[in-house]
Amino acid sequence: MVLSDYVTTFGQDLLKRYGERVHKITINAGFTCPNRDGTKGKGGCTFCNNVSFSPNVRQTALITDQLETGRQVIAKRTKAKKFLAYFQAYTNTYADIQYLTDIYEQALSEPDIVGLSIGTRPDCVPNKVLDLLASYKERGYEIWLELGLQSAFDTTLDRINRGHSLAEYQQAIRAAKLRNIPVCTHIIIGLPGEKRQHNLTSLERILELGVDGLKLHPLHIVKHTVLAKQWRQGEYQPLDKLDYITTAVDMIERTPANIIYHRVTATASTEILLTPIWCNEKWSVLNGITTELHRRNSKQGVKA
Repeated sequence: MVLSDYVTTFGQDLLKRYGERVHKITINAGFTCPNRDGTKGKGGCTFCNNVSFSPNVRQTALITDQLETGRQVIAKRTKAKKFLAYFQAYTNTYADIQYLTDIYEQALSEPDIVGLSIGTRPDCVPNKVLDLLASYKERGYEIWLELGLQSAFDTTLDRINRGHSLAEYQQAIRAAKLRNIPVCTHIIIGLPGEKRQHNLTSLERILELGVDGLKLHPLHIVKHTVLAKQWRQGEYQPLDKLDYITTAVDMIERTPANIIYHRVTATASTEILLTPIWCNEKWSVLNGITTELHRRNSKQGVKA
């Protein structure tokens, strides 16, 4: 009994299409965010830890060096020989087009890199960036645009100081779809002021726009954030593990089987995680989701 028996997972989708394992290698290209640098705000989202952020650091290491480090880590776990370069940290389209071209092509120049996964915000994907990503897809590369929406409710986005609206997400995904760029949307479960129905409605609104992939995250509280202060002051109560598992399974059931789940949970470093502690228990949560789907005799798409 494994998750992929019940859910269309990214790993299994890649395995089916490439005939072998394809792993992501995480890249930190030294980006910032318009919600940090003063363009839209400072300090970022209420849940975001910016301790490691430095406006003077443009790039933490050469892209090729980070890829090699990633290969070595993955080699200890699997025998994967193909990889996606995952530009993950902060807003990975928030720079001039020449810089983006340079760093993306550094990654694509490696013979074992089959494509890119680009994490960004809905308000930071201008046409030039989308055209660039579309050009890579036309060259045969695997391209994913990962949009961090988190919630489809503007009241929630304001509450967490997100700095963008649902309308900007709608505009971004439509522009991406016009160029046949696959989009993976991030949703956070357990945001302040939200209940299960908010998550289900967010999912419904996202699916209406034709998304290709989804990522689910539990909201965890980390050090040096506004959310941590709110929690200490009793203004926010984190979700417990059972509630998260139940909500995640409810969402999975309502997701058409052709939509790819890139992730159904997430973890935080023990060095910065305050609560809930179960957010460190990745396999416990994954097993919990699998077990609940099995208990319900259910799977992805049964209620879509």
